[in-house]
Order: sequence, then structure tokens, then C-alpha cells
Amino acid sequence: MTRPSDHPPVPPSKVGVLLTNLGTPDAPDAPSVRRYLGEFLSDRRVVEIPPLVWQPILRGIILRTRPKKSAHAYAQVWGEDGSPLAAITKAQAGALAGAFGPDVVVDHAMRYGKPAIGDRLAALKAQGCDRILLAPLYPQYCGATTATANDAAFAEMAGMRWQPAIRTLPPYHDDPAYIDALAQSVREGVAALDFEPDAILASFHGMPERTLQLGDPYHCQCRKTARLLGEGLGRELTVTFQSRFGRAKWLEPATDTVLGELPASGVRKIAIIAPGFSADCLETLEELAIRGRETFVEAGGTDFAYLPCLNDSDPGVAMLKKILARELAGWVAAA
Repeated sequence: MTRPSDHPPVPPSKVGVLLTNLGTPDAPDAPSVRRYLGEFLSDRRVVEIPPLVWQPILRGIILRTRPKKSAHAYAQVWGEDGSPLAAITKAQAGALAGAFGPDVVVDHAMRYGKPAIGDRLAALKAQGCDRILLAPLYPQYCGATTATANDAAFAEMAGMRWQPAIRTLPPYHDDPAYIDALAQSVREGVAALDFEPDAILASFHGMPERTLQLGDPYHCQCRKTARLLGEGLGRELTVTFQSRFGRAKWLEPATDTVLGELPASGVRKIAIIAPGFSADCLETLEELAIRGRETFVEAGGTDFAYLPCLNDSDPGVAMLKKILARELAGWVAAA
């Protein structure tokens, strides 16, 4: 059909896939970290304390003292291409470009920091994407991760006159493709070591215990991932939770506590994995690989290895392609 001469330009219809992850400061310095933490810790999904109580604490002691310490930690893992999380998420999107046919645009965004979810949604819309799959790269669902990423996308669409159709990627904590990719990665990682681990720790990001009591499925999904992965590897994993913050009771056992106690029980050689992270970041490369090693060795451990996340490895990209193709079915014939 020929459009009238005065018809506004309309790009050809496409499908968008927006990979999202947590976020990162723009640089490993205190001002950048302060801006990032101010946005991150102001999210009501992340900190559920009433703002009238929380904001004076955040704007007071936390944003005055924590940015310098966190900037030092970021500096230890920052690369030539910037933040590991940002670089890897960009690489994942690049590896998936063209995987679903010429009419599917794969992009990436961060919930906090840049590139912002709202900006990339608008960019996809401008390219003609009238159907978009939101894909938060969190295998286990949590209100403070998956939900807030979707919230940001929905908030952006609230200002759109012509909204795209939207699908969201479900949690994939027990998806066979995910478990198989993890098992392959761990087997290859362990085989490359010059020692045989006495134990393999699966460290997941922690959450306040009250989130479990309030109905968040995260803890149960972490446990299921570890159980299925252990079955795939033929050995039981030790499950721990890292990154405690504040005075509230968090999910246990704590990773740092367990690392400090294992050598006394005869476990002196370990490998540690982070199956809740789709890409290596500050929490894996600094908290686990650097500080975790120090804790373990100081307690008497002799051999320590951190095994990388799936990242943009071949098994990791193949897994993402499979689960995304499933969610694109009906929109994309080639999927």
C-alpha cells in the first residue's frame, strides 16, 4: 500500500531484545561511585526502609564514606574497556547480534548508570521495534534485581504515546540449558586447575532475610540452581551468600564466614563459583576472587580458585540464544 505523501515516516517493523544488568559507575573514582550509589541505594526495591528514615542516612554517612572505599575496589578490577560488567554485557549483546534474523535488534542497558534502560528502549523504538523482549540477565528472580529492571522499562513506556508490545524474560534458574552451560563451564574450569578442590562453593548475592519471609522466591531459586548443578557435576556444592550490607539479618551462611571456617575443618583446597551472576563484576572479581582468597588463605587454606561466570563464553552465549529464542517464538519465525 502506498502511503500518502504527507504521512509521517515510519521505520520498518522490527523486534527488539534488551539485555539488562545491574549497572556500574562511569569511572573508578569517588564522585562517579557516589552518583551510582545514590541512584542504586535510593531504589525502593533495593532498600525497603521508608525514605524519610533512609534518605538522611544515605545522604549522610553512607555517601560520605562508602564511595572512596568502593572506588578503590572498582579500581582493582577496572579494565581498558572500563567496568567488567558493562564490557561483558556489551559483548554478550554483540555476540547475539544477528542470531535471531535480520529483523531482530539486540541491545543492552543498565538499571543504574549508563547506558540507561529508558534511553535504549527509546532507541529501539526509534529503529522500528514495535515488539520488545526485556531480558534482565538474572537467573534467579528477585524483586531487587529482575523486578526493578522491569519497573524502569515500564516507567519509560508510561511516557510513550505509541507503546511497543512487551514480553519479559522469566527467571531461568532451573532451565536445563542454563544448568548444562554452568556444568560445562565448571567442569572445564576445575579440569584446568593444578589441584583437586576439596569443595566447590556456590556463592550467590545475599538479600535481607525478610525478603524471603515476605515471599521473594530468590533464596529458593538459588538453592535449586545449586542442587541441580551439583547433580549435573556429580558432587554436592556448598551454598553461601555474599555482599551483606547494613545491620539487618541476611540470608545465610555468609560467604566470608564460611571461607574463614573451612580450613579448620580440613577443607584447604577450594574452587568458588558465582551462579547467580551472568557476568563477572565487582562482587565476583574483587569480593570473591581477591578478598575471598585473602580470607581463605589467612585462615589456613592452601589452594583457592575463582571460576569465572558464563560471561560471553561460547556456552554462555549459546545458552542465552536458546532461552531468548524460546521467548521470541511467535514474534520471530526463525526463533
